[in-house]
Amino acid sequence: MPDDVHVSDRLTIPAAELSWRFSRSSGPGGQGVNTTDSRVELSWDLAGSDLLPPALKERAAERLGNRLTNGILVVTASEHRSQLRNREAAAARLAGLVAGAIAAPPRTRRATRPSRGAVERRIADKKRRAQTKRNRRPDTD
Repeated sequence: MPDDVHVSDRLTIPAAELSWRFSRSSGPGGQGVNTTDSRVELSWDLAGSDLLPPALKERAAERLGNRLTNGILVVTASEHRSQLRNREAAAARLAGLVAGAIAAPPRTRRATRPSRGAVERRIADKKRRAQTKRNRRPDTD
């Protein structure tokens, strides 16, 4: 049973901050699907957690805005037959979501211009292609 959720080398969500719920799954399982609680719902209170510094917490809340309900991030898993594998899948999904939400923003693109040689090659290719198409036309004499 996964206790803590490892988001990165430096960030681990402790088991005390996680809330697990189990219910019957509509997914695979054959006859056992009607009797076992294999669907897993994993909740983590992002707003109430002291795990992240305020800047990262604000960034995560902004990026996960549509996934949060009252500051709580909920992840479900029901694609496996066993509850244990669904627990592992939910933990991995939560770790991926949190890691993506707290990641540094991508560097801004610095505008560049194509080199003179690249422009000349592009125009030469266009002229060559146009000549090929012109040669395919029937003669109109």
